[in-house]
Amino acid sequence: MTVLRPDGPVEPEPAPEEPKSRWSTPELRRRVLIGAIVAWAVTITALVAVRGGDDDPAPAAARPSASPSASDAPLTVSEIYQTLTPSVVLIQTTGHDAQNRLEAGTGTGVIANADGTILTALHVVDGAESIQLTYADGTKATARPATEDPARDIATLTPEKLPETLVPAVLGGGSRVGDDVVAIGNPLGLTFSTSSGVVSGLERVLNRDRGEADIEGLIQFDAAVNPGNSGGPLINDRGQVVGIVIALANPSGAGTFIGIGFAVPIGAALGGAGEGDGRSPPL
Repeated sequence: MTVLRPDGPVEPEPAPEEPKSRWSTPELRRRVLIGAIVAWAVTITALVAVRGGDDDPAPAAARPSASPSASDAPLTVSEIYQTLTPSVVLIQTTGHDAQNRLEAGTGTGVIANADGTILTALHVVDGAESIQLTYADGTKATARPATEDPARDIATLTPEKLPETLVPAVLGGGSRVGDDVVAIGNPLGLTFSTSSGVVSGLERVLNRDRGEADIEGLIQFDAAVNPGNSGGPLINDRGQVVGIVIALANPSGAGTFIGIGFAVPIGAALGGAGEGDGRSPPL
């Protein structure tokens, strides 16, 4: 092709132009742009795939699942102790025997109502001239008998003073042979002690001395109890007081535990008071 030049003196032939880069052609620029878009899309896809394991929960985890509440699950012995100890009281009594000698006794009670009523064994406070309570927080108070049920060896006490924080126990629940149980009390003066075992039998009969009528329908258990545990709670693995400890069996007469304790079922303990007249205690 002939290059036309403007009129005028002949100018030196210009140096040949450098051939245009192949990257400057429209077709190549279009290809480069498409390639960049494809690479960007691949990169984004890879990032999403890598991060997906952290950000996207599995379908099962994304849905709430039903589970039993804490109150429905069995508690450990430690949890039962922590839950029930604020409801347990140390009972100390004084009185005089037939020879007018001063005697002292130790037992256990459990706070059974929001008004502070104490549930215990009758023999712990029977005939006492003074009754002193010590709550788990160290608060001390005197108490007086409120009701008595000699047929079941159960009594209730009305305290003259309440602790700063009153924690009534949860009463109720049935018992079956083999159920786990916990006892909390003051055996041999060792305050706020706990032991654990199982329900060994039901509907047991306790033969009493001095011509008193037998106590029937008792819970037999093998959690260790000793003198001082009387009147304390027998607790199931849901933290419910299922019985009131009243006795232990020992053929030697030594009064120490050999693996057989007895408790009045809580329903029976609450079902009679006032000299066995069948009225419920004020709980």
